[in-house]
Amino acid sequence: MGLEIKASCWKPVVVTLLMGASLLSASAPAAPNMSFRGALVAQACTLRPGDDDIPLQLWDTSSQYLYLNTRTIGKPFEIHLEGCDISIGSDVTITLSGNASAVLPGLLALGGGSTAAGVAIGIETPAGNLLPLNVTSDRQALTSGANVIALQAFIKGEPLAIANQAIIAGAFTATSTFTLDYP
Repeated sequence: MGLEIKASCWKPVVVTLLMGASLLSASAPAAPNMSFRGALVAQACTLRPGDDDIPLQLWDTSSQYLYLNTRTIGKPFEIHLEGCDISIGSDVTITLSGNASAVLPGLLALGGGSTAAGVAIGIETPAGNLLPLNVTSDRQALTSGANVIALQAFIKGEPLAIANQAIIAGAFTATSTFTLDYP
């Protein structure tokens, strides 16, 4: 059973390439036919190498445990930010995206090819505050240098699957992408 967390681009470098063609006679001087425009943005922090793709092996859990407790305890993971320059940005937010569960809004649906059913994956802070999909988190203050965004993932049973004891055991995957922003 696993969850994969992937990074998306943070405020990417944007380069626009405008190309035009013109028909010129051999005797006329060539007019400019290319123009480049762009914006380079400064990032407050860089992502530690390897943290752009975080595979997380969740604990094996029995359906009986979920029938009794509705969800598992969270399995911790961290996103490491390096070289943070608080003169560029003093806060960071995180937004998670992925295939949302139709039954448990804000949680990740299991990925295709999963044989398990009746559950979804949630991501929360260590304090237990849910970070729902497609909702920007509260700001987290940055300090100069290294910073850590601590999170945890959990498995939650769908209410009807719990009530009917219809959780299907099996392997599963789920994938979420995180976007960091320095507001």
